[in-house]
Amino acid sequence: HAARMAVAHLADLGHRSIAHLAGPAQWMDAQRRAAGWRDELEERGLAADTPAAGDWGAESGYRIGLDFDATAHTAVFVANDQMALGFMRALHERGISVPGDISVVGFDDQPEAAYFLPPLTTIRQDYRRMGSYCIDLLLEEINAGGTPEKRTSGGHGIPLPELVIRASTAPPRPRQK
Repeated sequence: HAARMAVAHLADLGHRSIAHLAGPAQWMDAQRRAAGWRDELEERGLAADTPAAGDWGAESGYRIGLDFDATAHTAVFVANDQMALGFMRALHERGISVPGDISVVGFDDQPEAAYFLPPLTTIRQDYRRMGSYCIDLLLEEINAGGTPEKRTSGGHGIPLPELVIRASTAPPRPRQK
């Protein structure tokens, strides 16, 4: 849901070619964010290229940004804010403007995201509330003598993510020919 929110924001701004910088393929979080990116593009009839894969760190985002084909896409959904930081730094060094040439959305809303240059549009999740919810759910199951596999409530009460719009996204500007 959260990844789809990020991609929907970019598509709603008018972006039609949205790349993805994914986390490590073996991580469930990276897999789910990539699936959300792909599902949102598919639902809108937009193409999904093979995502680039980083390692959650700023350095991997930077390396990918150095080789990123900025003529093929107008926006990028990055699987976390750290990789977005490195990615945007590499684009800056190459003379590629965020959001003028490429819009960037991150994920996690780390405390520093508001201080990136430009400030990063990102997805905020309330990890404290999510953790508390999970502990409450586990205790409820233990006290009821059940197991999480037997739960039928459908996951009600999970804190929803929030899109935090900052200056790293804008409508795409027409490309020079």
